[in-house]
Amino acid sequence: MAATADFRAQLVAAQAMNGSMLCVGLDPEPAKFPGAWKDDPARIFDFCSAIVDATKDLVCAFKPQVAYFAAQRAEDQLERLMAHMQRVAPQVPVILDAKRGDIGATAEQYAREAFERYRADAVTLSPFMGLDSIEPYMKWAGKGLILLCRTSNPGGSDLQAQRLQDGSLLYEHIARLAAGAWNHGGQLALVVGATFPAEVARVRELAPTLPLLIPGIGAQGGDAEATVRAGCRPQGPIVVSSSRAVLYAGTAGAGAEAGFAAAARQVALATRALLQQAGQQAGQQAREQA
Repeated sequence: MAATADFRAQLVAAQAMNGSMLCVGLDPEPAKFPGAWKDDPARIFDFCSAIVDATKDLVCAFKPQVAYFAAQRAEDQLERLMAHMQRVAPQVPVILDAKRGDIGATAEQYAREAFERYRADAVTLSPFMGLDSIEPYMKWAGKGLILLCRTSNPGGSDLQAQRLQDGSLLYEHIARLAAGAWNHGGQLALVVGATFPAEVARVRELAPTLPLLIPGIGAQGGDAEATVRAGCRPQGPIVVSSSRAVLYAGTAGAGAEAGFAAAARQVALATRALLQQAGQQAGQQAREQA
């Protein structure tokens, strides 16, 4: 496939331009929409595009979750939203949160969905079927391939924290593969949940230069400051994702459709500032230890 803008370079540039490690997740639930928009799936584009317009100068990435659109038969609205983000915030990379995992021709079709239909800059993938489930996506040079490693849900430990014969844990093995043998195209990144800051630090140790997508702050209860201290390194960017806490900050009450985007912006501003402060503290600590 033709070479495209490099996801990592886009990410680093957006972080510098907007002074931000914050990613806003776009998980539209019509039942939570404001005012007269409540329970109306036809308003998905209107809702999400308003969030994008209100926060595009505060984030380093946007992360639409495919299932929230597909469940409402709103894939056409997702296409419109992707085009809108590329038009109003071309400098901000878009991560398609799809968590795909399959092999061969099926993986090729999923890759076409992500990179041709939706024109995403990166996509989340499950690595549990092995390297040949990742390789079809590598044909799109420069696109980010973000592998599930240590996820934020409690049940992630059922597999990811299992000890292998060599003594390492499964998530550690995934991190090593992504940082080494699998990353021959330089496109890989990892998902590590904010609810496990010690594991964030361990993954950063094993994969010191890979971008880390860190969901789980806000509604899932992850500690933003501990997350940044654990994962933020000069040579390894982190992307800290918040969805519900931003999206639904101001959606209650009559007439809320007039002010929900402004409320979302205020939460995004506060979250960005918290992450910036934690990043500065982490940087100072690293300099003192050097």
